Amino acid sequence: MLDANLTAQLTAYLEKIRQPIVLRASLDDGTKSAELRGLLDQIAGLSERVSASYDGTDARRPSFVIERVGSPDVAVTFAGIPLGHEFTSLVLGLLQVGGHPSKEAVETIEQIRDLTGEHHFETFFSLSCQNCPDVVQALNLMSILNPGITHTAIDGGVFPDEAKAREVLAVPTVFKDGEVFGQGRMTLDEILTKVDSGAAERATSALEGADPYDVLVIGGGPAGAAAAIYAARKGIRTGLVAERFGGQTLDTMAIENFVSVPHTEGPRFAADLERHVKDYDVELITSQRAAELVTEPDAAGHLGVRLDSGPTLRGRTVVLATGARWRTMDVPGEDDYRNKGVTFCPHCDGPLFKGKPVAVIGGGNSGVEAAIDLAGLASHVTLIEYADRLGADEVLQRKVRSLANVDVVLSARTTEVLGDGSKVTGLTYESRTDRSVQNLDVSGIFVQIGLLPNTEWLKESVAVTRHGEVEIDAAGATNVPGVFAAGDCTTTPYKQIVVATGAGSTAALSAFDHLIRS
Repeated sequence: MLDANLTAQLTAYLEKIRQPIVLRASLDDGTKSAELRGLLDQIAGLSERVSASYDGTDARRPSFVIERVGSPDVAVTFAGIPLGHEFTSLVLGLLQVGGHPSKEAVETIEQIRDLTGEHHFETFFSLSCQNCPDVVQALNLMSILNPGITHTAIDGGVFPDEAKAREVLAVPTVFKDGEVFGQGRMTLDEILTKVDSGAAERATSALEGADPYDVLVIGGGPAGAAAAIYAARKGIRTGLVAERFGGQTLDTMAIENFVSVPHTEGPRFAADLERHVKDYDVELITSQRAAELVTEPDAAGHLGVRLDSGPTLRGRTVVLATGARWRTMDVPGEDDYRNKGVTFCPHCDGPLFKGKPVAVIGGGNSGVEAAIDLAGLASHVTLIEYADRLGADEVLQRKVRSLANVDVVLSARTTEVLGDGSKVTGLTYESRTDRSVQNLDVSGIFVQIGLLPNTEWLKESVAVTRHGEVEIDAAGATNVPGVFAAGDCTTTPYKQIVVATGAGSTAALSAFDHLIRS
């Protein structure tokens, strides 16, 4: 199943295995089981430290366990065939069960090992989901390091009946001890904070009384990462606060316009950003949300950023790079059915709606691209656009109108999301021309109507436009001395990754200039 290139790469990786492992499979007579057997035989043939066995007793078939020989508690389980975006999860599972050390911080590894009790996790993923591998790999590592933790990664496309029975309508969806634990992308730190009841308190205590920073960056997307790197290269004390690293790039399928990088994928780009930042002396403060910007300097001339968790961090300068998020419809039922049929990622969640009718809200490039992608999976796609014409590029409009199972509804406003209490069953929309109201039976609603800047917490402290964008000048300066801003949360006209990185660099250089002049 693996081509020559992947085979060569995997062979090199398997040389890092220190302890023998067995791939213990549970199969049936189906074609997927045959495919999995072929994959496992191929992997086992690449290393003397890897063997394959077909005596598994798991009720899910096809599935397999990567198990350390002589230590069956050191194991991870995959139900399905982890290729596509999950191939990296498979490789890491092989290596880590085989004794190759994780690159996570020593403190994080010790925190996992110190967890008490038993915790049994299951994660539903899809092979097209870019956010799923982070969750799968985090929980796999936890199950490898702590014998009280187990984890099974389940391909919802291979086990659709189970996904339906458990009402999985978005991936990743994580169950803990049979109950929903979380949905959407979660970092290892976020998972640990939820499992370890004392983690949040310890993190908060560690931040109390932290020394002031020369440059304090708020935001971990491309703009924030660039700002932190440029500040740290000046040899000044730099801190970066981020609820999660990567920003919107985590939800980006393909990046083909970042100069000098012909092609990459969003989560990989985000991981590269984080690695680059960690190459410098930057203090990363993750899983924390900023709540207030204190613009009145203290006695030492420091500005402040109060966190949701309580502590206030101090900085001689602050760079705001909080980015933006998906705009919501703000209609009744939308919040009630988020991740229960209302979703924002056609690439991630599209496979869960195979053979079902869906709606796409928004007629820009994102909406039309979503409709085109979903047409190959859903039984029918209805694209609803508020304006009287589509705003997408002409080539995309021609493509979407050529698809037999796609209807385009113009001049329409979605008014309500309908459901049965557990999942979406439809929506209503109103015609903007004759005010008639229509009901549409759909199982999924993909919202693609643009972005909102993450600046609600800043509106009382810095100047923002009526759209919520932080007003900056050519140097990235706000109206508050010592406060700079960059990226999609600002008035910069073009919301592009390459623009955000340049703006982050500008803001950091301006902050440094402010420091040496004041």
